[in-house]
Amino acid sequence: MPSATVNKPRPSELLSRLTSAEPEVKVRALREVKNQIIGNRTKKLSFLKLGAVPAVAGILADSIDDVTDNNNCNNDSNNAINILVQSAAALGSFACGFDAGVQAVLDAGAFPNLLRLLANPNEKVVDAVARALRMIYQSKLAPKYDFLQQKNMEFLISLLNSEKENVSGLGASIITRSCETNLEQKALFDAGILRKLNSLLEGGSLSQRDASLESLATIFRNNPEVISKFAGPEIGRPLSSIIDLAKDRYPRTRLLACMCLIVIRNASPHFLQDIGIKTKLIHILLELLDDPGQVGDEAPFAFSSLIAQKEDLQKLALEANAIDKLHHHIKKGSLHPRRYEGILLALADMCSKLESCRSKFLSLQVLNLLADALTDYNAGVRAAACICLKSVTRSIKNLSAGYFMNETIVIPLVQLFLDPSTSVQVAALGATSNIVVDFTTRKSIFVQCGGMKQLVQLAKSMESSVRSNALWALKNFVFQADNRLKEGVFSELTASLLSSLIRDPEPSVQEQALALVRNLVDGCINLIEFVFAEDGLILGAIGRQLQCASTAEIGIQGMYALCNVASGNEFHKEAVMQLLFTQMGDKNQSFVIKFLQSNDSRLCTATVWTIVNLTCPSSPGAPGRLEKLRNAGIVSQIKNMVNDPCVDVKLRVRTVLGQSMAFGDN
Repeated sequence: MPSATVNKPRPSELLSRLTSAEPEVKVRALREVKNQIIGNRTKKLSFLKLGAVPAVAGILADSIDDVTDNNNCNNDSNNAINILVQSAAALGSFACGFDAGVQAVLDAGAFPNLLRLLANPNEKVVDAVARALRMIYQSKLAPKYDFLQQKNMEFLISLLNSEKENVSGLGASIITRSCETNLEQKALFDAGILRKLNSLLEGGSLSQRDASLESLATIFRNNPEVISKFAGPEIGRPLSSIIDLAKDRYPRTRLLACMCLIVIRNASPHFLQDIGIKTKLIHILLELLDDPGQVGDEAPFAFSSLIAQKEDLQKLALEANAIDKLHHHIKKGSLHPRRYEGILLALADMCSKLESCRSKFLSLQVLNLLADALTDYNAGVRAAACICLKSVTRSIKNLSAGYFMNETIVIPLVQLFLDPSTSVQVAALGATSNIVVDFTTRKSIFVQCGGMKQLVQLAKSMESSVRSNALWALKNFVFQADNRLKEGVFSELTASLLSSLIRDPEPSVQEQALALVRNLVDGCINLIEFVFAEDGLILGAIGRQLQCASTAEIGIQGMYALCNVASGNEFHKEAVMQLLFTQMGDKNQSFVIKFLQSNDSRLCTATVWTIVNLTCPSSPGAPGRLEKLRNAGIVSQIKNMVNDPCVDVKLRVRTVLGQSMAFGDN
């Protein structure tokens, strides 16, 4: 017997029913709208385009005043209640997991009416409204509350004190989305909010526990003071409660408890030092990767936040076969983009510090999978693949072996230089910066793929982060490169472009441009001529930038560039001397004195090293330059640094003084 098919009303037909004067028709239409859009982004978009959200929001607003108290059971009141419940539920469904839906609900003016209905005497209305508001507060677009205002704190306390599960859960969700500053975190603690959240952890429903864990993590984030108070004796045994929930039978609860514990440990490392707890967290998060839903999608991000920048935890994770397990999930394929991105970022953190982790990664022959990820349709996955590649290529041993400078990696990476996403471009440039440090003679592959020319083009980008990272990659590309390659790079860049980048408004760009010049002129004496091209445009730009250097890093790179120029012939040395004394500050003082008096030993080292090259005894003009440096008070300042605590500074200072004595200075 053939099965019957039920034809669902079309969106346009349902919208016309929403305008019906018959309450029953309107209620059924609202219910049908809600049912059609639940979990269906495509349907939500269809209804959004037809203006369904303003229509439903209008029905909600019109029905508020029609509701009498809960004891009045006449048909009109019941109809109005049903309309409120269904319209609130429909608005919540539009907002659930869908930012465009949240924005539409807010734009339609429904938010204030939903808040107003929390005070409605009818429990069904309050529950539906609280659910809808919780859906809104899943999104970063949700309106934020300033908890330093007394009325907002009182409103929050009233929500958390409610016996209705969705209302108290809404209070916790509002905290998660609204609490952003240390002052707000402290205010919430002082108002007794953490005690209430802890009671929901220990005696609340599943929904309340999960909402409380999320809000606690928000209040703890980067606030050791609040964590210490929370873990103190006045609240009870809250940390034990959270640790217990990390072993809960519900995957989402386990994940949220782990995330809360990670926030605590990252802010206050002296808590949760027990190796058993750390190992357990690693194992739980790796197990949660097997969850087929949202929990599995979020687990690798939690894992990353646990191990990031922590060698001890990365070692424990390696022992727990984390790299094998993460690799296994990528190898399976058909991953949700969010999960795919998270696993790649987790692998990036695993390989960020330890050579043993990078060796394990490479032993699994993951590079081909990584190359596939570089061409994924999802921008987040592409960026994560680049970040992972950047971590793996921190290995000097593997760079020296030339593992990464091959077409399988280089071609898709270079293609990402033109990616429409800036974050992908920056991530690709970051990975490239490591790969082009290749110590073999295979840099020509990068040139043949068009990489060098594209880096020069990206150095002209409107985005400062792209300019800076493109220059960083070029700086590494010319590091210890042969003369021919350096000449090719300089020919593409031109002196005028490089000098303009040295004067860029962004300090990070200035620093990388100066570092690029430093590497370009390092080596053969002929390379020093780059800074004299086009009437010394580059040398002049260096001098002007050093006089007004806004960061120590700019000074360091600029001085090393001059140091390399000063290592050249007599003409080069005199050009540097002229620059040092042409660019004078307010007190007619060279920036050299300021740099020598810096608290940054790296800047002092670079500056003294420049003086070493200027006063080399084998150079005919050294005595005259030394006299000029002495008259400017520079030699006197260097003498004061003879016992500098930094070994590098001390060595260079003694070299200068030794050279000075060779010319009769005491």
